[in-house]
Amino acid sequence: MQSFERLIKEKYDTLSPGQKKVAEYLIQKLDESAFNTAAMIGRKVEVSETTVIRLSYALGFNGFSEMQHIIQQQILTNSLNPFGADSKNVHQDEGHSSPFSEILEKEILSQRQTFRQLNEKELWKVVEVLMKAERIFILGMGASYAPAYWFSFQLHTLRDQITLCPTTGDIYERLVDLNENSVLFVISFPRYSKDALKIAESAKKQGVPLICVTDRLLSPVGRIADFTLTTEENSESMAHSITPAISLLDFIIAGITVKDRERIQARQQKLESLYTNYGVYVE
Repeated sequence: MQSFERLIKEKYDTLSPGQKKVAEYLIQKLDESAFNTAAMIGRKVEVSETTVIRLSYALGFNGFSEMQHIIQQQILTNSLNPFGADSKNVHQDEGHSSPFSEILEKEILSQRQTFRQLNEKELWKVVEVLMKAERIFILGMGASYAPAYWFSFQLHTLRDQITLCPTTGDIYERLVDLNENSVLFVISFPRYSKDALKIAESAKKQGVPLICVTDRLLSPVGRIADFTLTTEENSESMAHSITPAISLLDFIIAGITVKDRERIQARQQKLESLYTNYGVYVE
């Protein structure tokens, strides 16, 4: 049986504006909606109870009660099996568990290990260094570029003077501006880039503060960095998840937000004004 979310996706374009509001609310608050009455949902979405009931008919149900029952069944199924009923059959004949559930279990273990070994004192030092820096250069090469890009984007919403170094082209021309008042932030995961190590070593010789997010303390860049935050990922496989790295970077973003709330709010208000004026996002 298809999920409630997929059903809404298929029918979405045929719904009225009010029904779309209800549908979006149901998806966002699925657990809560499973036990609320149509009237309660209508009040939360600011539509009539009738609109909520009409949505159930538009989705092919016999009424609100049937729609809610399907939602309740889905929540129960998901709680017992996060990948849905179909995943129970994956490799069942061979006696193996689902490869997706195995990946999820590894991710959970990795996240727990990252949190257990988190050095909060080091983390707050990193936050302070980044806040005081006049300019921040972010470097991630190969597979490390994805979290570097994400971190650069998020950090740019908080402050100015953020430079994401390219993996090719004018990387050295950009890094020529490094000085003791700037920071080089390197994200380095296997397989480790020689260029990233060379750049980190050069910055170190120039007295530039060096921060590294990596999988282990003694990784090539990690062992020379002034501040090293690690995930200690399981390196048995050549395929490495970036989830723990994103979590560490998210901790840094959260720390800066807490420490510099007023200035960040002022900057984000300006950004929102620009987004609105230029129609950047779908409203």
